[in-house]
Amino acid sequence: MTDSVIYIGQNDYDLPLFENQYPVPCGMAYNSYVILDDKVAVFDTVDARKGEDWKKSLKDALQTRVPDYLIVQHMEPDHSALIQWALHEYPLLQVVASQKALQMLPQFFEDITLEGRTVAVKEGDRLSLGAHTLRFFMAPMVHWPEVMVTYEESEKMLFSADAFGSFGTLDQQEDDWACEARRYYFNICGKYGMPVQTLLKKASGLDILAICPLHGPVIEGETMKDALRLYDIWSRYEAEKDGVYVGYASIHGGTALVAQHVAAILEAKGVKVCLMDLTREEVSFAVEDAFAYGKAIFAASSYDAGLFPPMYNLLHHLQAKAWQKKRVGLIENGSWAPSAGRVMREMLSQMKDVEIVEPMVTIRSRMHKTDEAQLELLVEALLR
Repeated sequence: MTDSVIYIGQNDYDLPLFENQYPVPCGMAYNSYVILDDKVAVFDTVDARKGEDWKKSLKDALQTRVPDYLIVQHMEPDHSALIQWALHEYPLLQVVASQKALQMLPQFFEDITLEGRTVAVKEGDRLSLGAHTLRFFMAPMVHWPEVMVTYEESEKMLFSADAFGSFGTLDQQEDDWACEARRYYFNICGKYGMPVQTLLKKASGLDILAICPLHGPVIEGETMKDALRLYDIWSRYEAEKDGVYVGYASIHGGTALVAQHVAAILEAKGVKVCLMDLTREEVSFAVEDAFAYGKAIFAASSYDAGLFPPMYNLLHHLQAKAWQKKRVGLIENGSWAPSAGRVMREMLSQMKDVEIVEPMVTIRSRMHKTDEAQLELLVEALLR
């Protein structure tokens, strides 16, 4: 990366699900860094899946040297799995972390010996390596309570923990950084908008040339400006894109035809539409797109006197990730005793600052000519 900063992270090409739930068709990168100076600092470790590869990369970077400090910014196992090994391998190594992280350490490692091996840092503390000086900033709940980030003053690099991360290995990243960074943000950090805003305010007072996250590429130049802009929008729960998200969950195709008809009405009015079949799209992608737009229409079939599970699954995830500041139209379908609208309304009413526009449209089995006027009214109300 520079004469003094070396990347020792690892690409995981075979990981099917990140955190055992998010598909990563382009794999995952676990980032780790070394700064070589009078003192040597290692920034985080990696997931146990890539432990042996990381050990080799670390030793290649160190050559004949030994590390003085292991900077632990985040205790999640995909970044901390090799801490105990490092302490055993390098008897003089000290772990530098927040007090909360040091309290967590024994939870992850049995019989770990930490006496005399730790340095607890707090907001604004500095650690000199020689020509390089590390400055620490606490970032609790971005997205765990023990998180901190580290600013290196001479290289002007912000080591940002999970903030500004993205899915994908470093050699299979999308050309557009925001594509997989957006899905990563809303599914991993989406609930924690206020803590992210606090971190952004701290970062705004720093002269940053590069952001070095624990997942995804190092971010520099125009991409960094765009990343900071998007993180501000995302963490304030504002709409990033103009248009309407239309998500539908259809059992036998009737609700799908209604959603497609509504999308056509919107497009005829010059409105951009993101039309998504929730029975086909994995939920983390649905969450990403539902956050991106300020307006949404949810169309779903009734099921077992409740709501068809693919729609229930999306709304459950949106609620968990603090989906808010939206205007929403609802369409339910039921051949007898329609119930989807009631459940959708109940779930959305528990979310902050979500306005449900009227009329809610009820379809009986299949859309009929008499339903078209109601759908037009729903679209007009949503856009008004």
